[in-house]
Amino acid sequence: MAKSDAPATDDRLVPRLGDDCEIAPDAILGHRHAADADPPVVGDRATVRSGSIVYADVEIGDDFTTGHNAVIREDTRIGDDVVVGTDTVIDGTTAIGSHVSLQTGVYVPTDTVLGDEVFVGPRAVLTNDPYPIRRDVDLDGPTLEDHVSIGANATLLPGVTVGEGAFVAAGAVVTEDVPPGTLAVGAPADHRPLPAELTGGNRIA
Repeated sequence: MAKSDAPATDDRLVPRLGDDCEIAPDAILGHRHAADADPPVVGDRATVRSGSIVYADVEIGDDFTTGHNAVIREDTRIGDDVVVGTDTVIDGTTAIGSHVSLQTGVYVPTDTVLGDEVFVGPRAVLTNDPYPIRRDVDLDGPTLEDHVSIGANATLLPGVTVGEGAFVAAGAVVTEDVPPGTLAVGAPADHRPLPAELTGGNRIA
């Protein structure tokens, strides 16, 4: 595994890069958030576009791609073949599986878990604080199991689990767990049987 050509500085560590990576000159890999942080590790064939920032203490698999101005904070683990779209923010302490697509402007808070073959549409917002500012509680992000699809502008409340193969419609507000293989529609989201044309899971190449 190679190192980046970018030198280490007081606020940046030299990342460990795999083969055939394309890193934009103004992208930042290895933003140092703590004095004892470790360099980020990125697998083969990564493409990190301009304006994107990957913090230290991040591990990413092969075939990783960002849009522009994506942010991936510390203590994030990402599998293979993952897309993090333009203006998407992953706020750290998060686990993301393989074959995952996070479209433009997605927000992923700390303490969130995403499985394999997960799609999250543009401007979808996941949350982890049930009482912002008003109460001191443990943060608890959503869990998206394998083959989940989340539509554009959907909002997921803290701690909810979206079961394997479930589909959350655009604009839905998910306030409680969505059973596997279920369609969630509306605000607050109502659970319905998954239409036949939406069954079979995701195939994110």
